[in-house]
Amino acid sequence: MPRIDSEKFYHSSIKKHGTSPQGVHWLCKNNQDLRFEAICEMLPEKVDSLVDAGCGFGDFYHFIQNHTIELEKYTGIDSLQTMCDKAIENTHQEILLADITKDKIPYAEYYVCSGALNLLHRFETYLFIANCYKKSQKAFVFNVLYGNKKSDTYNYMNKEDILDIATQLKVRKTIFTEGYLKDDITVGFFV
Repeated sequence: MPRIDSEKFYHSSIKKHGTSPQGVHWLCKNNQDLRFEAICEMLPEKVDSLVDAGCGFGDFYHFIQNHTIELEKYTGIDSLQTMCDKAIENTHQEILLADITKDKIPYAEYYVCSGALNLLHRFETYLFIANCYKKSQKAFVFNVLYGNKKSDTYNYMNKEDILDIATQLKVRKTIFTEGYLKDDITVGFFV
């Protein structure tokens, strides 16, 4: 279970900001794009299949369409029906309703995640990352809030936490990208 009721957390934000980056609790579109760019830098120019874990409104799908990456098949997954409905409407792609910490999810060449780990407890974060990594044929690329801050709402991780998870999952190669935003880090777990 997330640290807070994610249904209420996102519903109130969507009601206030609509289907915008602020509607999924990003500070602004520029910050969202910086996170997406950091993820794309870890992906190759051609991707056969990609799953967007915690896809929200499907914004990453649109971002990647305007990027130099050639994407064959996109699938979004979200745990909230409201997000799934909006993502289907916005992308016209396959969008699955699932709790990634415990439900069965499909295999894909790459998994990506931007922001969906921010409200989870540590054990849920591990389960989410483990499930995505195990279903990735090449890599799982994700961003998390970075640092040692303590918060009742948000989940912050440091490199030691991330490397501990990588060791437990026997990740072949781990890459970090930082410095693009304060308190944020992008991680690549390569199979």
